[in-house]
Amino acid sequence: MQDRSVLVAGAAGEGVQTIGDVIARSFLSHGYPVFATQDYESRIRGGHSSYRLRIGDEPRNAPRADADVLLALNAEAREHYQGLLNPNGLLLSPDSVDASAAADGASVAVAFSNLALEHGGSKLYTNSAAAGALCAALGLPFPVLQAILAETFSKRGAEVAESNVRAAKAGFDAARATLGARRPAELPARVNRYAFTTAHETMPLAAAAAGCRFMAAYPMSPSTGIITAFARHPELGVFAEQAEDEIAAIHMALGASAAGARAMTATSGGGFALMVEAMSLAGMTETPLVVVLAQRPGPATGLPSRTAQEDLLYAIHAGHGEAPRAVLAPSDPQDAIEKTVRAFDLADRFQIPVVLLTDQFLADSSFSMDALSLPSEIPAPHLADPEAIESVYRRYALTEDGVSPRLFFGQSRHLVCVDSDEHDEGGHITEDLDWMRSAMVEKRLEKGRRLRNEMAAPSRNRTEDAELVLIGWGSTKGAIDEVVDLARATGHKVGALHFTEVWPLPELAFPEGPQYWVVEGNATGQFARLLRAECGLETEGRIGRYDGLPLDAATIVKELPWA
Repeated sequence: MQDRSVLVAGAAGEGVQTIGDVIARSFLSHGYPVFATQDYESRIRGGHSSYRLRIGDEPRNAPRADADVLLALNAEAREHYQGLLNPNGLLLSPDSVDASAAADGASVAVAFSNLALEHGGSKLYTNSAAAGALCAALGLPFPVLQAILAETFSKRGAEVAESNVRAAKAGFDAARATLGARRPAELPARVNRYAFTTAHETMPLAAAAAGCRFMAAYPMSPSTGIITAFARHPELGVFAEQAEDEIAAIHMALGASAAGARAMTATSGGGFALMVEAMSLAGMTETPLVVVLAQRPGPATGLPSRTAQEDLLYAIHAGHGEAPRAVLAPSDPQDAIEKTVRAFDLADRFQIPVVLLTDQFLADSSFSMDALSLPSEIPAPHLADPEAIESVYRRYALTEDGVSPRLFFGQSRHLVCVDSDEHDEGGHITEDLDWMRSAMVEKRLEKGRRLRNEMAAPSRNRTEDAELVLIGWGSTKGAIDEVVDLARATGHKVGALHFTEVWPLPELAFPEGPQYWVVEGNATGQFARLLRAECGLETEGRIGRYDGLPLDAATIVKELPWA
């Protein structure tokens, strides 16, 4: 099938997500990849919410801004979203109370609630009637939807499941009857099967596979799903503690790490602000820690349910004093697995805090992946052997690479001293300004120098002959890769560099010749500034989005020189 963009829109509480989930699972079961993302206001009921689906023959990892089919569940949603409908697009709405009303060529009115009442026995099944109509408009065979509905509602009893199916069939038949010449051909089944998940759903699995055994957090959107996953799945073997606030959460995680358990915490911008002092504590005590910072638009409370890439420089620099840290920014669910495992490995190897920088887009967008793979081995613990330490143990022994032999509390007969004040090699407070203070600063910074050599270079997409190179980081990869394809198809030699390990930046060279444009989800060009400061790169252009919506290919293309 051709690439299709479907928008389900309504108010919070009208079942927008339920319809979107059912349609997505139906197409997946029929063998077609789906990309899904949600757009919703920070409220329980009312307002504008949407569920965007992108369906095609090949997986795409970015939304489309336009819509080929719009299902508007109320008049306000129709008014708000109708401008996104393509000229040849189709509008489905419940405006008519007559289920047999004729289509006007661009819109189809189906009385979803009346059909639900008549065929399902209650208006509670209105969403199923709407889902049936949408399937008819997209050419999905009804038995596919029927199977998904039966599976979805079976836990509520056979009568509820059957009522949902009857309402959906009524909506399906009514839409087919009114579509007329716009009725699409029935889509054939395909054998393809895809993993369908969000990045935040894969990260708990990856953390457990990496040996994480403790997680503390205070709920804050869009990070909450991570601790929720640990709490719901004790079989992962990770002890999850909901702390009273973010200050307690990060200190609990630091305590668990100091006691020998791989540990993590997760939060968003406002919560990370409360964790900043403890980030410095982790640097001084050289305690491994993984922190998920899920971005949303700020400042302050900002837009709690929208997406942004506004916390890059914040993640890098938040904290007093000078100590190394790493910042990783995954691009999709598989990359989230790999970066989570890598975060725990880097944290242990260099005894530093590592920030995993995600965002609401990665938290709430579901990707179709050909396959997902977890690491086959847990990263090595990088702990010292207490039996090999014959004399007095020195927690902060000065070493060539800056990494001291690490033991944890109670591990052996050796005394482990950890101090937030400046300390000597044994961990005891010192004010030796003649030598020890400088030696400890250099020791910590040497870890940062060595860490830089470990950081991965950006991925490259058709940069060999590119005349314009788009540079992105984190969650923008799918949209940028799509721009490269679109530009190449129209004769423009565009390539892309994409970073998922954003601090410290590795040694990089940017050959002369191409124009370099940075694409990111903020207003001030934070990554462009970082590249200029660290690599001396002066970019020709910068494309930023800061309205709370994710970047898409069409938005990027509009800003390019030839647009």
